[in-house]
Amino acid sequence: MQRLALTALATAAASILLAAGSAHAQSATYVVEPTHTFATFEISHFGAAVNRGRFEKKEGQITLDKAAKTGKVEITFQIGSISTGTPPFDKHLQSADIFDAAQFPTATFVGDKFTFNGDKVSEVAGTLTLKGKSQPVTFKAKQFNCYESPMLKREVCGGDFETTIDRTAFGVDYGIKFGIPKEVRIVAQIEAIQQ
Repeated sequence: MQRLALTALATAAASILLAAGSAHAQSATYVVEPTHTFATFEISHFGAAVNRGRFEKKEGQITLDKAAKTGKVEITFQIGSISTGTPPFDKHLQSADIFDAAQFPTATFVGDKFTFNGDKVSEVAGTLTLKGKSQPVTFKAKQFNCYESPMLKREVCGGDFETTIDRTAFGVDYGIKFGIPKEVRIVAQIEAIQQ
């Protein structure tokens, strides 16, 4: 009877270790695919039009473990690559008035708290660093999917994520006294290729 109990215990322990090993084997690293990855910002202009722009140069890496439902994302955007379609406006955004690209050339997001809805990522919480200041930010997924790329012959994962930040928390105060709002909506579209 005792031998039977020990055998059952050993079998259970082996099963747990096997499951843990299997879950660990699901962890994969993905590198950001720049032609399908952008961070776009939107801010109301006196309640009339909405000003929009995006950062053209970016790089990053994602670790995703679908079985354990965990992950980490690290992505960096070059402030000097901002593009609104209007070069004078781009220069003003890069100036010390707003983003101060000369002193703070990059913005980074590091997220390590992943929430899943089934097998899909539904939100990522982490820290956004902009203009030398870091604040907690949560990006909610509007859509998310992993697929086998017919061109690359590798898995690609990505989605559209959104958040709204208070720009003054990052020291971006320009225009507040004129009535330009402090709330900025960020839409991040991202795709990353499994390595």
